[in-house]
Amino acid sequence: MKSSVRQHGRQAMRAFLQVVLMSVTVMFLSIPPMAAGEPKEEVEAAAAAWAQALGEDDPDKVLPLYASDAVLWGTLSPKLRSDPAALRDYFVGAFKVLSGLKVAFGDHLIRVYGNTAVNTGYYTFSFVQNGESKTFPARYSFTYVNNGDHWMIVDHHSSAMPSPPK
Repeated sequence: MKSSVRQHGRQAMRAFLQVVLMSVTVMFLSIPPMAAGEPKEEVEAAAAAWAQALGEDDPDKVLPLYASDAVLWGTLSPKLRSDPAALRDYFVGAFKVLSGLKVAFGDHLIRVYGNTAVNTGYYTFSFVQNGESKTFPARYSFTYVNNGDHWMIVDHHSSAMPSPPK
């Protein structure tokens, strides 16, 4: 009789442990995997890196943030830039014309679609021209592709913020 009670107790304990194990397994499976960062945060960091690089007045700091096949519709140029040499030319010219160029992001919206992300919003450029500090509001769209290690800019459009209708 004692062995029958012990056996029944062991079976009950095994059943209990199986239920606990299944519950813990389901709980862990429902937790999303932890990554280095959430994609939106990573895209936000890529935009911040671009802003910091732009503020260094050095094309060699900005250009590595663009994919080799990136396209740029720059704020200061009517020309589409679609190869690394053309992008370099754009930033060399921008840094010559706008001394001490800085950018501050305003409201924006980041949407992530797998390995592609779009960051749309407005930013304000500040610079010194003829010894005078100036600002220039613009709107932008950056499209990024995640290459496995980094979010690279593949498409960048920027244009002057239009004046409100009168």
